[in-house]
Amino acid sequence: QVQLVESGGGLVQAGGSLRLSCAASGRTFAMGWFRQAPGNEREFLAAILGVTTYYSDSVKGRFTLTRDNPKNTVYLQMNSLKPEDTAVYYCAASKRWAEAVTPSEYDYWGQGTQVTVSS
Repeated sequence: QVQLVESGGGLVQAGGSLRLSCAASGRTFAMGWFRQAPGNEREFLAAILGVTTYYSDSVKGRFTLTRDNPKNTVYLQMNSLKPEDTAVYYCAASKRWAEAVTPSEYDYWGQGTQVTVSS
């Protein structure tokens, strides 16, 4: 069983930046980030598989996902944050070598970290 530990959430003003981290306790393949605002479904943001990263249109150009393989850690750099980015952010990991953009394609989840962007 792989555990994911997230960190880096918090409160930031609109236009500001935050960096989220997610450390995995074991080997994983695809790793991604989702977010969920109250009353909304869990939304795919970004994922990385090998050297390939892919993003949702809502964050492309503002968020950057990187991976440190020796540390089994991924980082989500979030710039130009907007109030509509406010949500709980979740890290996820998959046991399979395949692109994964829906929650059902992931096997492990972090506990979530709150990101609040004030206007």
